[in-house]
Parts: sequence; C-alpha cells; structure tokens
Amino acid sequence: MGLHPTWPVTIGVAGSYGGLNMGDEAILTVIVSELRRRIPGVRLVVFSRNAPHTIEHHDVEAVVDARTSSRSELADALSGLALLLLGGGGLLYDSEASSYLHVVRTAQRLGVPTATYAIGAGPLHRTADRAAVAEALSVMDLITVREPTARRLLEEIGVEGEIVVTADPALLLEPAPLPVDMLQRERLETGRRLVALSVRESGGAAAAETADREFHALLATAADFIVQRFDAQAVFVPMEREDLREAHRVISHMARPECATVLTGTYTPGQLRAVMGSFHMAVGMRLHFLIFAASAGVPIAPLPYAAKIGAFLKAIGLEEPDAVAATNPGTLLAGIDRLWDLRDEQLSRVSQRLPELRAAAASTATMTAELVGARAPA
Repeated sequence: MGLHPTWPVTIGVAGSYGGLNMGDEAILTVIVSELRRRIPGVRLVVFSRNAPHTIEHHDVEAVVDARTSSRSELADALSGLALLLLGGGGLLYDSEASSYLHVVRTAQRLGVPTATYAIGAGPLHRTADRAAVAEALSVMDLITVREPTARRLLEEIGVEGEIVVTADPALLLEPAPLPVDMLQRERLETGRRLVALSVRESGGAAAAETADREFHALLATAADFIVQRFDAQAVFVPMEREDLREAHRVISHMARPECATVLTGTYTPGQLRAVMGSFHMAVGMRLHFLIFAASAGVPIAPLPYAAKIGAFLKAIGLEEPDAVAATNPGTLLAGIDRLWDLRDEQLSRVSQRLPELRAAAASTATMTAELVGARAPA
C-alpha cells in the first residue's frame, strides 16, 4: 500500500555521504540512479556530512548538511518529504548509530514516513545505541538490510516488524570511462600482472596482541610475496583518505617497495569500479573494494576484519576457506597462494551468484517505489 504522496515525489536520503568513503559514495550513486529509474520526476534531497562534496559529485535537487544544521533547519528540509531513507551502508554501529538516527528521529516527530535502504548493522553492544536503533526502526514503514547477519542483529535488539534482506546497492554500480592516460599517470606497468591491495587500520583483522607496526610488516610480507610469486606489481587502492597512510606504512616495510604503487588519482565510484577490471587479483580488507573486484570478474583474497565480509563471501557463493587469515606470515601467504591457484574455480562460482545478488540489490529500489506509490498521476 503506497503512501499517497503529492507529486512530484520528494525523497530524502541520509547516510555517510560527503566523500569520506568510496563505498558510501558508490551506494549513493546507485540509489540516485535506481530511484530515478523507478519513480518518474522524483526529487532527491541528500542529508550529507559534507554538503559541497555531495553537491559537486551527485545529481540531486538539494543537499543538507546533517552535522551542522539546527533542528529548525532540519525540520524545514524534512517537512516536504514523502519519505526519508536511511542508508545504505553500515551506519548502525556503536557510538555512531545515534548520530545517524538524529535525522530519522526528527523526521518521525514531524510525521514523515521513514525506511532503511539495504542498511548494515553492527557491532551494537552499547545499551543506549541498541535501544535507539530498536525504537527508531520499529516505527519505520519499510526495513531492508543488506545481509542476513544484520537482520538477526536487529531482531535480537528488539526491532519490530518485517525485516527484508536484499543486497548492497554497490553491486549495481556501472563502470565509468577512465582518462586515457590513467595507467601511465598511476605508473601501472601494463607488461606485468597487476594485483590490487586494500588495507585499513588493523581493527579485527589482526590478532588482538599484534601491534600496528607488526601488522604493517605482516601485510608488507604479503605484498612482497605477491610481487615475487606472481611476478606482479602491487597496487594499493585507497577506499578512503586514511587508507593512503596505511598503504604507505605497509610499503615502508616491504623488501621490494619499488614494485609497489598507490593510486593517487581522484576517481568517481564508477571510474574506480572500472579500474578494478585491470587487475589479475584483489587482496584486501575493505568490503566495497571486494565488491568492486568481484563485480569486475577479478578473483579476490579477502582479509576479513568484520562480520560483513563473511556475509558478503557467503552471498557470492564463497566459504570460510576463501578468506585469508592475517594472523601470521605462514597462514597469510599460504592463503593467498591457495586462492591464486583456485582463482578460475572461484570466478565460476561467483559468476553464477552475481545475477541473483544484483536482482536482490535492485529489489530495494522497487520496494521503495512501491512504498511511495510511484505511479505518476495521469
């Protein structure tokens, strides 16, 4: 049953937007495209963490700075909406969940319908954050999450109503044309194999007792192994600004740093998705780095640091052995070597699952359009 909005429909989208993370920017790119495809004449208002960046990079009608706007300014921006979407991406986690829910709660107080868009959840251990998420989501008109683990967590903390599992919107991202001199500018050696790497702060990927310095040295060992074992150039792909620092720290520990490079160009999500097609393998930690690689038909060696990585592997038909344990040099190098040898088998399994997963990702926009009664008036 639709919400019977006035036309043209205006929909708000709130999330971690503003150029902080390439995965989040990819999600917004797809949400905008998918909603415009399904809702004729839709107007889109984005609640961003960096309004100038979102205005410059996304084709939307209005942008509101969600972090600096006063309550009355938020109310003015929300009052004309037919629906406010929270997501996508993993926004509901300890310490930050309440911040992202601020716009949602303001909308709900104004009587604006709310929904999630293929959102991720967790970790959620803090009592206050769990209660805030349960309260806000239980009165939403539609709840979609990107993985079953998110649904289980939301059910566990007391979210009422149906929770629908779809898939990450970034699976629908289309590659965009690259500058003709991109390979030369980034110093990528086209005459040899190129292996992409994604690193971030150690987080849960390393053993608890492993210091950052040891973790960087461990990943440097993996990069050197890739260079020698596969006769490859190691190409670090930063998904957010902090990844640049982490990549250079890893390279500083390499025995052969001359065989490594870091992408420094400024790319749109679609262009970075296109870059991924140049690689022979992708070894890394960031979820959307792995999504881009798998979508581009590149074999992946995941270094899981969070439950969402395991959930994505399962969704694309891979199992626990398809992840690489980054706990010591032996297990790390053996895991990368094994997945290289089995890359054709992996690509076959992933290619069979991707169409179903992309259909699930597309269904989020379909349900959203149905919610607002998206048939344009005669």
